[in-house]
Amino acid sequence: MADKGGTIVIKKYANRRLYNTGTSTYVTLEDLSNMVKRDEDFVVQDAKSGADITHSVLTQIIFELENQTGNAMLPIPFLRQLIAYYGDQMQMFVPSYLEQSMKAFQSRQEQLREEFTSAMGDPVQMMSVGQKAMEEQARRNMEMFTKAMAMFNPFAAGPAAGADAIGDKDDDRETRSGNDLNEMKRQIAAMQEKLDKLGSS
Repeated sequence: MADKGGTIVIKKYANRRLYNTGTSTYVTLEDLSNMVKRDEDFVVQDAKSGADITHSVLTQIIFELENQTGNAMLPIPFLRQLIAYYGDQMQMFVPSYLEQSMKAFQSRQEQLREEFTSAMGDPVQMMSVGQKAMEEQARRNMEMFTKAMAMFNPFAAGPAAGADAIGDKDDDRETRSGNDLNEMKRQIAAMQEKLDKLGSS
């Protein structure tokens, strides 16, 4: 069955079997992968506790796909950088950053498909199209990240800075939060450097 929003419920049992309550059939991780590709919304619940385990199951699907020969999409430098952010103060920004980056890439995928199709048969042109696409995506990603960081600037120096942002224009916010802003700029520069390395890998 599906919930009121049309989301299909997948039950996972102790024996690791997955049951699609919408079709009343047992399914595999590959079936769930195909459902994602068909843009079918579903949640995975533990059959005993009812806990939402969608995240872990989707992660498992990615693990299985990455292990298939010639199917890996996640480069080692990216995986290392992602691991490094766990427990870091920037961790809270990473999920929304990655989500927005993927949405931006998805919005341009048809244009990219057309460009690659027109360049088919010309390896040099295909490499050029790919490089330009990565550079443009990195630029857009950095813009989104900078905007996301800017949203937190009023609170960088604590409650007093937040009060200034609301309306106390007479106080010198730049002086009091200068050090925090410099640190933020340093972190953004570090992110840009990592993006440049990722784009050139």
